[in-house]
Amino acid sequence: MPDEYGDKQLEGLRILVTRPRGQARNLCRLIEDAGGRAVAIPAMEIRPVDDAAPAEALVDRLEEFDLAVFISTNAVDYGHQLVKSRGGWPAGLRLAVVGKRSAEALIRHGLYADICPKKVFNSESLLAEEEMWQVAGKKIIIFRGEGGRELLASTLRERGATVSYAEVYRRTIPADSPARLNQLLREGDVDIIVVSSNEGVQNLYKITEVENRDRLLRIPLVVMSHRNALFAGRLGFTQEPIIASQSSDEGLVAAIEAWYAINKNESSRRVIHE
Repeated sequence: MPDEYGDKQLEGLRILVTRPRGQARNLCRLIEDAGGRAVAIPAMEIRPVDDAAPAEALVDRLEEFDLAVFISTNAVDYGHQLVKSRGGWPAGLRLAVVGKRSAEALIRHGLYADICPKKVFNSESLLAEEEMWQVAGKKIIIFRGEGGRELLASTLRERGATVSYAEVYRRTIPADSPARLNQLLREGDVDIIVVSSNEGVQNLYKITEVENRDRLLRIPLVVMSHRNALFAGRLGFTQEPIIASQSSDEGLVAAIEAWYAINKNESSRRVIHE
């Protein structure tokens, strides 16, 4: 088993962190505490939606809903900001989250998740919770970004609920990330990449110049779920992605430590060079 982070289990390892700005700080700190070198180049950034009117219209009748679901920490933060600006949360509205980090984000805003998966943090696990089966006749609002998976809403509708989307943020590619990423790849200065979503993997591939694609696709990925791993494989990543056993910053670092403990002494260490 990997030792505690203070034991420098990642000494000498160069790790690319692709989370949005403002969401990578804690993960980078844990990596540095473990002796690694974290390079933060966001594969996406989170922005307000261009047209907030549809979400505002839903929030203005929030008292009609029985349950609000948040699919990410961004959904919590942007959703809470919108609701607060429109009069606040109605009494009696129950709150559900897909993961632990979203539950923690609610707490930061003085709110509490009534429903949260216990171990695995994804839409499937939330849908497996007992209360999410008993939704016939209920009105549910899902706070999310523009686009995304339809599994949660479609399943709840099949179970008899009326579901509405409040899309409160959008994802874009940061203007400076393509140049920074391609320079890093040309220099061969990354050993492993942390990616937290399918869209993050897609954007990483998209902003990589054609002449650097082979380099990118040979670098191991650390991901949050089997769904992310399958998606990376379809894009052509040649190393089987390392899947964190826990969907948390600590879980990601533990997964990197476990991978590095096996690979750091091999002559064929996975460092990408010209």
